[in-house]
Amino acid sequence: VNSPISYERALRHQPSSALLLQPIFTYSAYTLIATGNILVLSSMWALGVTGTYLGDYFGILMNDVVTSFPFNVTAAPMYYGSTLSFLGTAILYGKPAGVLLTAEVLVVYLLALRFEE
Repeated sequence: VNSPISYERALRHQPSSALLLQPIFTYSAYTLIATGNILVLSSMWALGVTGTYLGDYFGILMNDVVTSFPFNVTAAPMYYGSTLSFLGTAILYGKPAGVLLTAEVLVVYLLALRFEE
């Protein structure tokens, strides 16, 4: 199951970096997590249950393109929001492996966007 809980478990036993455990990084981590969650949750709100979970799979499309927040900031708020949350979590726990894993996730999301757009 891909969830933040599984991600945290994957990071738990990785080595920590003293640099990433400095207070400035902790504050940055909370900012990244909050920003990421705002992007993801607000995009779910803007799309509704149908647009979030059913549209692509069952061909249930919305009448109009959503242009309100967060889609007026980025065309892929769920991808970028989850990436920010993953990065924030890696930094919060001080795990360089998590930062690298987040970069890999971002690359996969960027590849997916090339096929989706």
